[in-house]
This record gives sequence, structure tokens and C-alpha cells, in this order.
Amino acid sequence: MHRRTLLTGFAGGLVATGAAPAFAAPARRRVLHVRPGESVQTAVDAVEGPGWTVVVHPGTYREVVSVPAEKTGLTLRGATRDPRDVVIVYDNANGTPRPDGSGTYGTAGSATFTSAAPGLTVRDLTLANDWLRADHPDITGTQAVAAYMYGDRTRFENVRLLAHQDTLFVDTTALGTFDRQYFRHCYIEGDVDFVFGRATAVFEQCHFRTLARDVDFTPKGMVFAPSTARANPYGILAVRCRITSGAEDGAYKLARPWVPSYETTAWPSLVVRETRIGPGIDAVAPYTNMREAHPWQTMRFAEYRNSGPGAALHIPENRPQFTRVQALSHTRETYLGDWRPYA
Repeated sequence: MHRRTLLTGFAGGLVATGAAPAFAAPARRRVLHVRPGESVQTAVDAVEGPGWTVVVHPGTYREVVSVPAEKTGLTLRGATRDPRDVVIVYDNANGTPRPDGSGTYGTAGSATFTSAAPGLTVRDLTLANDWLRADHPDITGTQAVAAYMYGDRTRFENVRLLAHQDTLFVDTTALGTFDRQYFRHCYIEGDVDFVFGRATAVFEQCHFRTLARDVDFTPKGMVFAPSTARANPYGILAVRCRITSGAEDGAYKLARPWVPSYETTAWPSLVVRETRIGPGIDAVAPYTNMREAHPWQTMRFAEYRNSGPGAALHIPENRPQFTRVQALSHTRETYLGDWRPYA
């Protein structure tokens, strides 16, 4: 099914943006409600001080939303517990020209949802980028981000993240900052490098799904592309998750390392543990290189007690395994330190 059809089928038709949101009564509750015909961004802009909650009611909101750093402790949540009921979606890509003629959006600028705010919580909704390569054969910058996150103590729970290339960008506020992000019971789908970045990011009981892709080459994509700073002992951790696929068996790689041109000292780190990996992942050679100058074998990639056909250990040197003792240093608690978003 075409993604735009899928998105609009969840909760009503497209919603016009720009109208002011309604304040809850009494005002001391620090809650804003956004209903169809209103704008999520307008609600975020109306927040003054930390600790506000923006409740988005069922509908599809076609807009770009950005949460600045000063909106600390903000909670953005869907009004129901079903994340399909509230969809925030837009369709910019890396190569999409900006309306003011100043160039293209770039990867980070393509994001439907961006946050720099410490202590952000997002729950019970969908963030999507429905830009499609097939609709724009003239654009070569095909990264189209659903959510671009930087800022410490970011928490996502029961959130659906939908796009194709570069769905979820887990970043940090600066090269030397080790911002922490926590994702629980989330659904994330895409094709190329669709979970990527430099943050310390923990995914617990999440579902990653690789999409069918009409190309005649393999691999068709990769799930993870970490770019962890060399000084950071912890990168991306997936624990008790599952990885499924809409593509044929073995069409996808589990990961490849990203060493950005602006941070050539990066030492990507990825640990996947106690996760069920479906047949869509190439079990014989689950990792590949982004650039030959940075081979995956020199990176911090490891697995522990994974299961499923995509986790089969055909060639041991192709998928490093932690021992039980090594795994003790790669847990939710060690990655998040003194922050307990799951308590």
C-alpha cells in the first residue's frame, strides 16, 4: 500500500494547520490540547517554561514540528493509547529545494519532527516522512527523516516512526556530548540506515521492520548506522527487540558503520542482544562497510544471545559475540547511567 494512503487511513483526513491550540482549564495544569484544524507547532510555540504537556487528538497533521532547546521537560503525546490515531507527517528530503532558494534541506533539515529539548517525552503517536523516491527521480539526496533527536534524556514510548532512508536520526548536541535517548515499545521502519547517529540510544522491546524495495541489487539496505564518538563507551543498544522484513530473505544487512566527514575519529558502537532477528537479515554476512576506509571489523559491533533465522551463526568471524561477562557492561542501566526513564 502507498504510504500516503496508509497514513491517512488511520485517523480521518488531512488536517489544516495554523489554528491556535486550546488551553486546558485550569491553566495551572500546564496542558495544551491540539485538535483537528489546529497546529502542533503552534502548541509547542505557546509553551512557556518547563514541564508542559501537549496532547494531540486523533487526526493527521501535515506539518513540520520543531522543539527548541528551551522547551525543557516537554511531553508530547497522543490523546489515545493507539499511536495510529495521531499522525504527524511531512515530505521533505535531503535534496528538496528550500522555498527561499537558499539550497536544499539536507538530511537533518528534512526531518518531520526535530527536538533539541532536554527531558523530552514523546508517546502514543506516529511521526512519519512520506517522501518517496519514485515521485522525485530528479532528486539524488534521498534521505528523508521522520525524527531528528538531539538533547539529553529523550524518551519515546509507544511511538511509530515511518520513513524509508534515515528514518530516525539519534544525534547529540555537540561532538563531545554524550546525549542519552531511550525508546521503548516503539515501531520503526525503513530501508537504508534507518536508525543512525551519534547518541547513546537504547531500544528496548522495539520492533524494527525493513521495507520491500523495488531494486535489483543487494543489500537493499541496513537497519543501523551508528556514528558513535570515540570517547563515548556506549552507542546504540537494542535489547529484547525484534527485526522483521517486508523484503525477501537475506536482502538486508543488520548494520554498517558511519564515520562522518565532519568527525573522522568516530568509532561506531552497536550492540544487539536478546533480540529475535528474522530471515530478512543476511545471517552469513550481517555487516557491511559504508566506506572501505572504515571497515566494520574495526568497529565496536557485537551481539549476545540473539535468536531467529537472521541470527544464525554461520561464519563466527562475521558476527562478533559477547561473552556473558562482556554483556554485563552493555545494559540499559550502564548506557543511561543516573537517568531512569523506565522506573
